Amino acid sequence: MTAENPREAAERYRFEKWQREQGFAPEDEGEETDAAAPASKAARAYSAADRAAVVETAIQQAMRRGDFDDLPGAGKPIPGLGGSHDPDWWIRRKIESEKLTGLGPPALRLRVEDAEFDARLDELSREVDVREAVEDFNRRVIEARRQLLGGPPVVTPTRDVEAEVSAWGDRRAARVVRAHQESDAAARRRPWWRRPRG
Repeated sequence: MTAENPREAAERYRFEKWQREQGFAPEDEGEETDAAAPASKAARAYSAADRAAVVETAIQQAMRRGDFDDLPGAGKPIPGLGGSHDPDWWIRRKIESEKLTGLGPPALRLRVEDAEFDARLDELSREVDVREAVEDFNRRVIEARRQLLGGPPVVTPTRDVEAEVSAWGDRRAARVVRAHQESDAAARRRPWWRRPRG
């Protein structure tokens, strides 16, 4: 008597049980044949096909009942389909849907920060703070390029400090001019008796 692999014994037991349930098994169980191994593969193939048919039937019945009619996004195109291939699409989508900040690979964090950089600089009121912010951003971009941890490549460019300070000053001056124009327009719209005397 040879020692049998426990997995093979378990599979043989399941197959013989299935045969008995289906009425295919011979009544004499003491008689073992070499056909058990090929029959076991056939039983697995049959059960896989059987399972696929059961799943397909369940899906069709659910469709007839209307279980899939009110799902979110029904009748709309799948978002992000047809654009350029981005291997990190799932990371970006998770960050956007959860509105997460400060998470993800440095390359993605720097891309997001680069897109919002001008608005962040516009919140600063001193030129020294603007210079420090640009220098800090450049330092982090260079450090991310040196990383050896893998992940997506860092394609975010560094920024010229003097050009950023100049652009910040121009935007600030334009905001001041626009604010004065809006206040003058608002003053002109007021009746003459409500205008400030000056």
